[in-house]
Amino acid sequence: MKTLAELKKSFPKDIDYLIPVETTSVVEVSINEVIHTLIEALVLVIIVVFLFLQNWRATLIPILAIPVSLIGTFIFFIPFGFTINTLTLFAFVLSIGIVVDDAIVVVEAVQHNMDHEKLSPKDATIKAMREISGPVIAIALILTAVFVPVGFVPGIVGKLYQQFAITIAVSVLISAFVALSLTPALCMLMLKPADKNEKKNFLDRFFDRFNNWFGKVTGSYTNGVHTWIKKTPYVMVMMVVLFVGLFLLFKNKPTGFIPTEDEKRVIVAFELPEGSSTTRSIDLILELQKRIKAIPAVHTAGGLAGLNVLTFSNKSNTGTVFINLKHWDERNPETESVPAVIAEIQRRTADIKNARIIAIAPPAIPGLGQSSGFTFELQQTTSTDDIKQFEGVLHKFLGAVNQRPEIAMAYSFFTARTPSYQVDVDKEKAKKLGVSVADAYSTLSTLLGSSYVNDFNVYGRNFRVVAQADTLYRKNIDDIGKYRVRNSAGNMVPLSALITTKVIETPALVTHYNLYRSAEIMGAPKPGYSSGEAIKALEEVAAQVLPVGYSYEFSGMSREEIKAGNSTLLIFSISIVFVFLFLAALYESWSVPFSVIFAVPIGALGSILTLTFMPNLTNNIYAQIGLITLIGLAAKNAILIVEFAKERVDRGMEIVAATLEAVQLRLRPIIMTSLAFILGVLPLAFSSGAGAEARKTIGWTVAGGMVAASSLAIFVVPVLYVLITKIAYRNKKKELQGS
Repeated sequence: MKTLAELKKSFPKDIDYLIPVETTSVVEVSINEVIHTLIEALVLVIIVVFLFLQNWRATLIPILAIPVSLIGTFIFFIPFGFTINTLTLFAFVLSIGIVVDDAIVVVEAVQHNMDHEKLSPKDATIKAMREISGPVIAIALILTAVFVPVGFVPGIVGKLYQQFAITIAVSVLISAFVALSLTPALCMLMLKPADKNEKKNFLDRFFDRFNNWFGKVTGSYTNGVHTWIKKTPYVMVMMVVLFVGLFLLFKNKPTGFIPTEDEKRVIVAFELPEGSSTTRSIDLILELQKRIKAIPAVHTAGGLAGLNVLTFSNKSNTGTVFINLKHWDERNPETESVPAVIAEIQRRTADIKNARIIAIAPPAIPGLGQSSGFTFELQQTTSTDDIKQFEGVLHKFLGAVNQRPEIAMAYSFFTARTPSYQVDVDKEKAKKLGVSVADAYSTLSTLLGSSYVNDFNVYGRNFRVVAQADTLYRKNIDDIGKYRVRNSAGNMVPLSALITTKVIETPALVTHYNLYRSAEIMGAPKPGYSSGEAIKALEEVAAQVLPVGYSYEFSGMSREEIKAGNSTLLIFSISIVFVFLFLAALYESWSVPFSVIFAVPIGALGSILTLTFMPNLTNNIYAQIGLITLIGLAAKNAILIVEFAKERVDRGMEIVAATLEAVQLRLRPIIMTSLAFILGVLPLAFSSGAGAEARKTIGWTVAGGMVAASSLAIFVVPVLYVLITKIAYRNKKKELQGS
């Protein structure tokens, strides 16, 4: 058996055939990149936990909760039918910063009781669990309430959300169980009271300075919250401004669906003038390969004549060049990315005037269209225009679309100008000569095209018999005169006596969409514009240019993006409603949950501001996944404050005093868990290579949101809690007085 190299040597040297050159797929490389990100996130989380807990025993306890929670999640992959893919691994990266939170809250509370109240590890653990079991359970239920409903969204959006959401929900539930069972046991076994007589090393002195600094920060924060409470009307005005700004930012931020990733592949399709031969197509493929291979980022380029992969039409004047780029590590991400390579191909082929050459990236999801960008179906619905008029409408529409600033290019391979021969059978002559018109057309169809006869079996194999004129007898139109058809008298009549021919222009391929005659228009948005803006531009041009009797539809990725846009608001609404209902049941109040819910828009503001300052990232489905994650994370920080404040108010403490004590006690775990999560997702934000666009979008979305939720929201939540609780108590007193 010959090796692959030997086989390639036996092929003509001037043609590169489509031979696989690597065994590692883009998906595998992308998964490896996410695994590396997972490891980096774990290291950063360990550093943050050690910085705040400040001894290896206390640090080890929450770190042990991470593998237990994540590995336990794999148990549920089999019943749910999940696989280890980029979405589930994204969920694990985010879960690292979430599952460690519950254990941190427990350890921090136990350590606080040991250091400040001089309790033994056992007594400190028992007291801590009495105080924080409620918040731990509440946080787990809230995060589950956010993600579980998302898993039931139908369609492709639901499939993308489902594995991500359910993976995080399961890991959170397992981490809550670990925090209520394994973590307290480890605290009693491993934690020890601090020995003040022990000689302090450099690390201890560093931690002392850090604790003194953080104590001052906590005091300033508590005083700041007290000042904000006194100025509640101004805070409410700020919240109104925040909501208006949030609405405007989301409205103005370009939307997208799934970002086009650098899959290390580029496709170049071309069309020569209609009627060009396959020989000319092969010559052009060889020329394109020569020019494309000169690009430093290109690894291989192979061509296929006679097939336009964008329309899957077989024509002699078409061809496709498949390009495989070098590995991501061998290319400059700025100057040798897929868009940069496409721009370079267009520059190097601009002087080829006798062919239309289109370079595109493959679609983000295989099966949803033939290329990245948009797919628009122009339809002739009630119009009675002929094919030439239909082509005129198409060209007018394309001319208007390509004038829009949002569109980099819009193109269609539809044409009604393919030179052809029209063959007519003279029915009167056929009748005089006793020839059936059906027999005449059947003869033409068989000899010029082909006709299935039958199957026969020989040597144990089936063979199909197909009748067709030999190539020498169908090279030009004059050969039809050599064909004969039998008349009613049994004589053979030459077809030249019955037919007339003329040269016409006609489409080589007519497609239909929704049963209507259609022309497929493909293209891409201009750099700096999103796919959502491109779709909106196409809709506006269609409303202005298309005459009566014409309509349009979107297909492929564009169709899914439009459908997803309708479901996004529903997904957010369901998640927030579920969170509110859980909080209402937890606090046995319809008013207190609002102080937690209003932390969510603050987190969303941080996310949309981050995306606004990064114009290369769009508000796509990965950003929306990050925003849904923020609903639970922003609520988690608020719960840590509200739960402790409400507990003290219920015991009879004055509302403001209870709130100030709660913020003073809970600032450290809030900052610790938030910082652990933010640093845990930074490897996503700064990632590169295969699948980097998705990782960057999720990373920056949740990082920006958590910064806002951990800075601005921790001031606003106490103010809202005091305001709402005072109103609730005032109304309760009025009801008691009235009764």
